[in-house]
Amino acid sequence: MQGVVRVALDAMGGDNAPGEIIKGAIDAISEHSEIEIVLVGQQEVIEEELAKYTYNKSQISIRNAQEVIEMAEHPVMAIRRKKDSSIVVGMNMVKNKEADAFVSAGSSGAILVGGQLIVGRIKGIDRAPLAPLIPTETGVSLLIDCGANVDARPGHLVQFAKMGSIYMEHVVGIKNPRVAIVNIGTEEEKGNALVKETYPRLKECKDINFIGSIEAREIPHGGADVIVCEAFVGNVILKLYEGVGATLVSTIKQGMMSTLRSKIGALLVKPALKKTLKKFDASDHGGAPLLGLNGLVVKTHGNSKALEVKNSIIQCVTFTEQDINKKIEECMKEIGNCSEQAESLADEAVRT
Repeated sequence: MQGVVRVALDAMGGDNAPGEIIKGAIDAISEHSEIEIVLVGQQEVIEEELAKYTYNKSQISIRNAQEVIEMAEHPVMAIRRKKDSSIVVGMNMVKNKEADAFVSAGSSGAILVGGQLIVGRIKGIDRAPLAPLIPTETGVSLLIDCGANVDARPGHLVQFAKMGSIYMEHVVGIKNPRVAIVNIGTEEEKGNALVKETYPRLKECKDINFIGSIEAREIPHGGADVIVCEAFVGNVILKLYEGVGATLVSTIKQGMMSTLRSKIGALLVKPALKKTLKKFDASDHGGAPLLGLNGLVVKTHGNSKALEVKNSIIQCVTFTEQDINKKIEECMKEIGNCSEQAESLADEAVRT
């Protein structure tokens, strides 16, 4: 590890702010001495919460920001008007190199807009996608995009695929990650116009381990390491994933508590079941980075508890250590070449 990673943390964002946010920060510095956290928000509120803990004061500081962007506010107007909000102040810290990363559980729209307008995109990147890690039977997969670009074009998806491959290889540690595009079947000729145009472009990118289409039912089985789609499809997959997971856990608990016999059985299987269900706990994997920006911005769930906040902070260390943005910048030329080489093939696919 080279030096200290400085993370600006939005102390005012999310349903459980500031309590769970600050607890997550305390937990993160307790585990990692190489992290410094700047809590961004209303100083008096933050100081009152920090007073509950004993911690290394050299690892936590406060940047005062008196305004808060609420979930219901129009993102563009909020970013422009609330210059002293925790989100805008935190984003500017990343832009001005005062922090290596910004983490927030606040307004998704404001974070997406702020990332584009304040931090800015890497040269050559057309769109910045949200890319969360989702649990699977074999480990984790990267879902890209899950909410930032609902009107993506084929060239954007090619960039998503490449950025996702870089992230999975250098942050998660999966060599030569398998890339697949979400489709309604595995046959190459299937799909809507966007998928049909994108497929040949991905196929022509020799530095991407493109394995073809993936159906939604194969995602939980770990059918690919990088799941490429536009944001409308990705967000539906993510929300359904979370909803089904929560429903299954709730149903299993109800069933185990229904009779005396099932309660006795529950005591016997509890350790194994707890270990199994933990594999599918999304909070263990941190937040969703907004890839392709000039700095690292990580969006965590609005209802994040301390564990997810802590893991979101910790993932910033690996991202910074591996210099992911530099790797993304270096690959832009190759991506452009892939898109140009496949242009005629994509046009032919649409016509047929």
